[in-house]
Amino acid sequence: MASWADSVDSPRAPEENDTPATPPGFEATSTSEPQPPQSEAGPSNGALEDGQQDDIKTVSAGDTPYTSATSFDDLPLSEELKKGIYTEMKFDKPSRIQAKSLPMILTPPYRSLIAQAHNGSGKTTCFALAMLSRVDPSLQCPQALCVCPTRELVVQNLHVVQRMGKFASITATSTARTDFHLSRNARVTEQIVIGAHGTLKNWVSKRVLNTERVAILVFDEADEMLKADGFASDSTRMISSIRRQNPQLQLLLFSATFNDDVKAFAQKVVGQDANQVYVPRQELSLDVIKQYWVNCPTAQHKTKVLKDMIFPLCEKLGQTIIFVRMRETARALHAAMETDGHRCTSIQGDMEKDARDRVVAEFRDGATKILISTDVLARGFDVTQVTLVVNYDMPVERDLRTPAFETYLHRIGRSGRFGRKGAAFNFVCGDMEKRILEEIHKYFNHEIPEVKHDDEDRFVEVLQEAGLTEG
Repeated sequence: MASWADSVDSPRAPEENDTPATPPGFEATSTSEPQPPQSEAGPSNGALEDGQQDDIKTVSAGDTPYTSATSFDDLPLSEELKKGIYTEMKFDKPSRIQAKSLPMILTPPYRSLIAQAHNGSGKTTCFALAMLSRVDPSLQCPQALCVCPTRELVVQNLHVVQRMGKFASITATSTARTDFHLSRNARVTEQIVIGAHGTLKNWVSKRVLNTERVAILVFDEADEMLKADGFASDSTRMISSIRRQNPQLQLLLFSATFNDDVKAFAQKVVGQDANQVYVPRQELSLDVIKQYWVNCPTAQHKTKVLKDMIFPLCEKLGQTIIFVRMRETARALHAAMETDGHRCTSIQGDMEKDARDRVVAEFRDGATKILISTDVLARGFDVTQVTLVVNYDMPVERDLRTPAFETYLHRIGRSGRFGRKGAAFNFVCGDMEKRILEEIHKYFNHEIPEVKHDDEDRFVEVLQEAGLTEG
């Protein structure tokens, strides 16, 4: 198989030496498929306190009545799944996005859904429950398929499904398995399959994965999967291929962000007979996360601000993710922080899979407090103890000039998970990064106050506001 299967497990961020992939798709389909849009220029329970109820908008297809769920007991779930929710996940009641979307997903005739909501609002639980609830345990074959843009999301989503389905007789696997060899007689028999595009395509082409009985198809971080410079061609071909086998396929598209072009394209892909749940753009800026920008005279001042102003003052700091643009920057910053006595680790898309898994596991377990990352972890990565995000480099699209609005939102959403406090610092050096910051401010209509790079008193003040120091 071509090496494209490996490239889709890598980040889709504009990293050093990274060029857009133009992979072949699933089996050939009609040329009348919708054309993807170009990239736009322009606490342990489930009751998540993430804003006012009326900021979630719904659009219902057909005449099926839907009532928001005030309890998981209101939903058509098996006792085994409820036990997993209450005893294993320790959820008390549905979050607001779950209360709105789960009745739409779980109520016959099982309409497709486009769902957009805040980072950390409980979207993963929605589609994990959806897949688990649609499986017939008596059929030992794939019935639910979840497609993710990165290996890290694959591993994370499989973990959620396995925990939630702990007491149900349902099996699940993922493309991250290291013990799976494509032997001539190998077959995937697990009922839920979670994977990255390339490996799933490989499995289907080699007849390792049979999608004939797939009743529900989920795209996590769906906006990324439907962008023209990402996976759009393969995504639409996968959908068409499985729909030919099962015209009643339920398609779920989940993400924290859908720009207008991608949303319009998603509506064409899903079809008119689909429900929608979304939060208006101006409500997506995550007010629970305190956002600031720091004007750094030189690139060296970015590292100096970290070492002299932020980490020494963060007495109540949990864990930190520092986002950089280039792999070389990640490696150089890692070395500089270690030299200064800060134990940290770094992850980039060109690392071996086992090394990436080890870095993520150490960070999740709290063995390391500082993680330096390219945008491979910008989307969906969920570590509840992350309280600080630093945009060491401002996020840009592949042209390295256009602000990456959705990436910005996903990056800062790594902190303040599930309504907890968090802070995000944007390091700005030079006119281009100033322009990018200004365009992000205008896009989200959200003020981002400045902190002078050498103003220690102001750093203490804003860190205190964010709950990261006593002051």
